[in-house]
Amino acid sequence: MKPRAIRATSRRDVLSALAGATAGAATATLVPAATAQSSIGRKTVSNRKSAVAANATFDGTWPFAARYSTAPGFHLHYVDEGAGPETFLLLHGEPTWGYLSRQQIPLWARHGRVIAVDHMGFGKSAAPPDRTYWLQNHIDNLESFVLAEDLRGLTLVMHDFGGPVGMGLAIRHPDRIKRIVSINGPTPLGQPDLSERLVANAGDAPWFQWIAKAEQEGVLEAVLGQLDYNILSTLKLNGFERNEIITEAWLNAYRAPFPTPAHTAGAIGWAKGFATGAHTFEAPDAAAKAALATKPALALWGTADRTLQARHFLPLFNQAFPNGAIRRLAGAGHYSLEDAPNETAQYVARFVAA
Repeated sequence: MKPRAIRATSRRDVLSALAGATAGAATATLVPAATAQSSIGRKTVSNRKSAVAANATFDGTWPFAARYSTAPGFHLHYVDEGAGPETFLLLHGEPTWGYLSRQQIPLWARHGRVIAVDHMGFGKSAAPPDRTYWLQNHIDNLESFVLAEDLRGLTLVMHDFGGPVGMGLAIRHPDRIKRIVSINGPTPLGQPDLSERLVANAGDAPWFQWIAKAEQEGVLEAVLGQLDYNILSTLKLNGFERNEIITEAWLNAYRAPFPTPAHTAGAIGWAKGFATGAHTFEAPDAAAKAALATKPALALWGTADRTLQARHFLPLFNQAFPNGAIRRLAGAGHYSLEDAPNETAQYVARFVAA
């Protein structure tokens, strides 16, 4: 039997958090996983492609060959570097793409195969207009890709909303997962206080406060539809710290996927899904929860993360993985792979080697 899914915080919860009334947050609602729109088995493939050319390297800062899968029903971009006994599956968040891991990929590729996926509507992946962009849709897309490629023995490396997407895959297929790595990424695994902590974090985080306010005022789509122009302010609001690394190539890489409002469906969908309660977390049955709890797990967390704050999310990691290790990255913000590139690369490499 397929596990049920837990609906993420509702619109009422979000608006309560915005107002600071987090104490009385409603509990999560269980809904059948079958209610989520699934792309598995989809026969047609969207013709729309990303605005970013397959061969775009951004002045050589992204030197990896582009590959595409149509298993999820659209052109899903990924890179596949290295070879060996280990397989890393890299999952980015909002509003980034595989470029976020460009500095770590060469080191991790010395230990095995590194696959970095761009979610639907991000990076070099397509943003089809006839799809929805809720969490459950991204889980379906990733599942389709992993099954089509028959990927096994995976070390999940998850950042931001890549955490819930990766955990959704892990819950559905715990036998394909070897290790869990969370880099400033939530690890929902049916924890009893999951909804409470999500709402509490929303009340503290400028990014989630802005999402709720923008949705309430009816301007969320208009603002995020201009990511071509406001990508840097969006990254800064989320908690990007190292201004000195910003170059023209760096900025172009992050803004290139969003040249028009039509190309921002992924970024809008993730934010709007939070504000309206449309996202659903995959909920494990007892067997999946027990199987995943024994996996080796590592959490790396930037101490300056204002979007996903450690005091709300590391207890959830501890509940999911009682034997997991936690490393705090002093001075790093939400985007630890940018703010502390060497530390994140080395911590993960040592974790896998051990």
